[in-house]
Amino acid sequence: MKVKKRMATKLVTIGKDATISDATQLMKEHSIRHLPVIEGKRLVGWVTEGDIRQAYLASLLEQLTVEDIMIKDPITISTEANLEEAAELLYRHGIGGLPVVEGDRVLGVITVADIMAAFIEVMGILKESSRIDVILGGKPHAFENISKIVRDHKSEIISVGMSAHQDRKKRVYYLRFTKCDVHAVAKDIEKAGYKVVSMTE
Repeated sequence: MKVKKRMATKLVTIGKDATISDATQLMKEHSIRHLPVIEGKRLVGWVTEGDIRQAYLASLLEQLTVEDIMIKDPITISTEANLEEAAELLYRHGIGGLPVVEGDRVLGVITVADIMAAFIEVMGILKESSRIDVILGGKPHAFENISKIVRDHKSEIISVGMSAHQDRKKRVYYLRFTKCDVHAVAKDIEKAGYKVVSMTE
């Protein structure tokens, strides 16, 4: 999934000459934690709630502007980047959001919350569903066999996750599928020779 599908496009921005109080007020009004700092249409900085908290410790707060505290060379991402790339940048740098740019023009903002919402949607977590965690043991055609068992119970797989175990025979597959008799599915999966680790109705 591309960043452009999940980024916020109703931008709230601020100029570099604005006061820190202005930035604080904008964040409160719009319930946001990041502000792109722009000059014309060009991104010149990025100011966060954390930057503002640090500024409040300064003794000459009233003399500071957004330009004094903003990140002048923020980490950015393009609209065509994958969400996985955005997630990696956010995690690696310990930040909560990224300006989405085309050249030096800011087109949107992508945050940890946006990526989490996408993950929840893709995994079908909020849909009425059942889940089985199963070890397939590296057997040939295992996933096709499991899928058929699920379909035989009038259900469809919504999402599949997988543990990162290096030994393929020990990897756990997390199967989420439309609501059905999960105990009956688990029983048939075990009859087929696979190990069910856990299940959730």
